[in-house]
Amino acid sequence: MSTRRQLLQRSAIAAAMFALGPLLPSFVLAAETLRTRKIPSTGEALPVIGLGTSITHNLSVDDPQMERLLEVLRVLVEGGASLIDTAPSYGNAERVVGELVKRFGQPENVFLASKVSSTGRERGMAQIEASFQALQTDTIDLIQVHNLQDTSTQLGLMRELKQEGRVRYIGVTHYLESSHDRLLETLKQERVDFVQFNYSVSERSAEKALLPYCAENGIATLINRPFTRGNLLSRVKGKPLPDWAADIDASSWAQLLLKFILAEPAVTAVIPATSNPRYMADNLIAGQGRLPDERQRKLIVEAFR
Repeated sequence: MSTRRQLLQRSAIAAAMFALGPLLPSFVLAAETLRTRKIPSTGEALPVIGLGTSITHNLSVDDPQMERLLEVLRVLVEGGASLIDTAPSYGNAERVVGELVKRFGQPENVFLASKVSSTGRERGMAQIEASFQALQTDTIDLIQVHNLQDTSTQLGLMRELKQEGRVRYIGVTHYLESSHDRLLETLKQERVDFVQFNYSVSERSAEKALLPYCAENGIATLINRPFTRGNLLSRVKGKPLPDWAADIDASSWAQLLLKFILAEPAVTAVIPATSNPRYMADNLIAGQGRLPDERQRKLIVEAFR
């Protein structure tokens, strides 16, 4: 039997998807609630679809587009998700996220992830304090060393903040396949809760060692660049969705790409960026229903060649 929360999630997603065109396939409305996976270090459940904010959220808090971004946040939360990933290096995105969460009025339903990209303890602390102020919060759920900049120093600082209860989880990030080996070496030397990196149909090197290591050693993974900044979606623009997509409850090309990633059990969550409420809803549907098996994953890879 559906709970009230399940019904609210489905209603929020369906309402946001309405403007996409034809009536939604029946499996969308009948889908289960958004899938969650556990953060290994604590067992806390985290919804598998989140929101990235690079480029899309770099605007003034007085910009009229804030209303559209507020709708993205509403769809995210009411659709059962919570994770918002941002960074000081994303222009004004941190401040925008903080203002959006304040206006939405449900900070307890948002999992805030940010980053530190400074060299030296003093500069790192100053940047993190600025993040607390921009995000308008006393606690940040996750802070990550951005692109492995001064990793050891910043992780030491973040561990102190975690001990004080100001930060709940710590991690490291990168966005290039060429840095996967460096990420792996860092994970072997430094104990962290999370690691964030790129993984998609066209960038699969993480399957060789990084994802298996995280699975074996209890490290949560956040996946960035799931569409390789839209390059993958441009390959299939105007093409009809293959009939077999319905076998894994996918109703869009974006959902196929996200489901490909989520079929890897070592993936904790995917964080595609968007400023469009309809795309946010579309992404959430990828976290519902069936996931592809190995044969179906191969079909997805072939469809994007």
